[in-house]
Amino acid sequence: MVEQGSPRDRLLAAVVAHLGEHGLGDLSLRRLADAVGTSHRMLLYHFGSMEGLLVAVVRAVEAKQRALLASLPVDDPAEAARAFWRVLTDPALRAHERLFFELYGQAAQGRPGTTALLDGIVSDWIEPVAAVERARGHPPDVAAARARLGLAVARGLLLDLVATDDVAGVDAAMEEFIALMTR
Repeated sequence: MVEQGSPRDRLLAAVVAHLGEHGLGDLSLRRLADAVGTSHRMLLYHFGSMEGLLVAVVRAVEAKQRALLASLPVDDPAEAARAFWRVLTDPALRAHERLFFELYGQAAQGRPGTTALLDGIVSDWIEPVAAVERARGHPPDVAAARARLGLAVARGLLLDLVATDDVAGVDAAMEEFIALMTR
């Protein structure tokens, strides 16, 4: 089988898979390169730095999540929201969620190499969710506000999950939020 995509895309996919399975921990660029079958120089060539690589990982994971969100049927918004929440809270994604919040905090503090993460970190999510809200009959300004609220609640509950591992608690809170939003 021939691998598809550019060398950068293939490296990124390998790193995403590796971090999803093993987490970040105290991983160095050299150890990460060894784990995915390349050299640290190739990772630097394609991503510029460890931080640049990690930003690319977060962007790739979020792009997959947005694509999944776009594929969900909107005829039953509550069930679509539940299905999406199940994907976001899949234990296999926990390492990616931890990485997201670690980098998000570093970027918000202005740590060099991570601030690029902030570009689109909210706005890339607003339009896909607002489109669903407009389809439900909400005017554009209300749809955008509801999309931002949904993003904030989901991220807040994911941070809660990463910090506490209280799956039942965050699921109950999300269920209550879904009920409020779909009335």
